[in-house]
Amino acid sequence: MEKHGPRIEVTREGSITIVDLLDEEVLEEHIIADIAESLFGVIEDEKPVKMVLSFARVKHMSSAALGMLIRLNKHTEETGGCLKLCDIREALYQVFLITKLNKLFDIYDNEDTAVKSF
Repeated sequence: MEKHGPRIEVTREGSITIVDLLDEEVLEEHIIADIAESLFGVIEDEKPVKMVLSFARVKHMSSAALGMLIRLNKHTEETGGCLKLCDIREALYQVFLITKLNKLFDIYDNEDTAVKSF
């Protein structure tokens, strides 16, 4: 297991990069900035990346965090990679539905299903 700062944990399964978000609350700007820096760093290190981003620990996210995810997705696609999200709690998934971000992102119930979708 590889740590990228205190906010994410990176593991690999073959050619797939699995990133676990470690914070329960992704609300404050400095937390979002730390996560963004780490995630964009992973993309740069592994272009083109096949990334599964797990929200298993995340209970709450701000709109700024959603904006960061949109930028992350765009950057991943621009570098020839692919981003998939998984393990999003029901209450948090409702935010993705309301904002229609469920149509932008490939979202899976669990990590195993997301990995197998590549």
